[in-house]
Amino acid sequence: MAVNLSAPDPAKLAPIDGVKLGFAEAGIRKAGRRDLMLMRFAPGTRVAGVFTQNSFAAAPVLVCRERINAGTPVSAIVVNAGNANCGTGEQGLAAARATCAAAAKLIGCAPEAVLPFSTGVILEHLPVDRIEAAMPACANSLAANHWADAAAAIMTTDTVPKGASASATVGGKRIHVTGIAKGVGMLQPNMATMLTYIATNAAIAQPLLQRMVKEIADKSFNRVTVDGDTSTNDSFMLIASGRAGNAEITDATSADYAALHATVLAVATPLAQAIARDGEGATKFITIRVSGATSDDEAARVGKCIAHSPLVKTAFFASDPNLGRLIMAIGNAGVANMDVSKVSIWLGDVRVLLNGGRDPAYREEDGARVMKPAEIDIHVALGRGGAEQTVWTCDFSYDYVKINAEYRT
Repeated sequence: MAVNLSAPDPAKLAPIDGVKLGFAEAGIRKAGRRDLMLMRFAPGTRVAGVFTQNSFAAAPVLVCRERINAGTPVSAIVVNAGNANCGTGEQGLAAARATCAAAAKLIGCAPEAVLPFSTGVILEHLPVDRIEAAMPACANSLAANHWADAAAAIMTTDTVPKGASASATVGGKRIHVTGIAKGVGMLQPNMATMLTYIATNAAIAQPLLQRMVKEIADKSFNRVTVDGDTSTNDSFMLIASGRAGNAEITDATSADYAALHATVLAVATPLAQAIARDGEGATKFITIRVSGATSDDEAARVGKCIAHSPLVKTAFFASDPNLGRLIMAIGNAGVANMDVSKVSIWLGDVRVLLNGGRDPAYREEDGARVMKPAEIDIHVALGRGGAEQTVWTCDFSYDYVKINAEYRT
């Protein structure tokens, strides 16, 4: 059960002029569920992306990288759930390209103008015949207001679809940003989340769009973790149709760039948090703020070391204020020359560690009290510098083991 997370209201996911979405049931792994999504773009739309750093990157990731790096204009993306098309060799690459060709034939573009994405079980070949058979239903259902349906079509073990929208004025024009995401496990992004697609009607130069997608990933999806494992299929795409009528953004230091960046981040942040809230078997959503670091990287490293620890995560599941586990995780972060006598820790509003030792005013019942709610804040002050970062994660429950033990059944 997701932690304080519900499916998005379709009416609150703003349509993006120049972007249409379709969906279908292809029976890729299970019958009777949406598992295929097509997104079509108007001419002139610009697309940028970041992808997994896992060395076993899936076939669709390899094809996407190839086409993005070649500067090929993108007319559409096609996404399947239920099969990751990873560890499938040349046959997997051929399958990814065949999927693109099937979409391209229906919407009238070159196969190279379609980007493929997959998520699901690894080391199984993609059932291209089922995808090709279902593709016409995807094309026939294309509509600007199908964001919620598309979010449902890319889910695997997610319990709810994930979507968000935001609007702002940029260059005197009203711009909109809408995004969807999926991801609940095998999730410690090293660039983005498992699959995320965010689109805007703003006009922005391609180099700046690529810059922005990396910046947004670092501030949102690269700050969320469920279990410390980086997926083979992670992809985050940022799409700009340019239909808002604003003057094209060409300067990264401009007010327009800053305004668009803030609006995209306002969509990416709740999507990233939704992934942790919907972590497999999650019962607690945990926000870890690390301050007083010498750099953003150092602060994030300490936060993730806490977030990745199975001992910390199981303690939070049990609402057990086992302070030793927090100290252990901080000490394992590899921070050079850390002076532990300057470190303090808060659980919620309760200071549990003061200058490297148990706070004299701390009481065990206070720690248990602040660990009972479904949402918990941790603040670690390192006392080394002025950098600060926030990481979002969830606990480990019995269901995490059960869900992953039964994933292929």
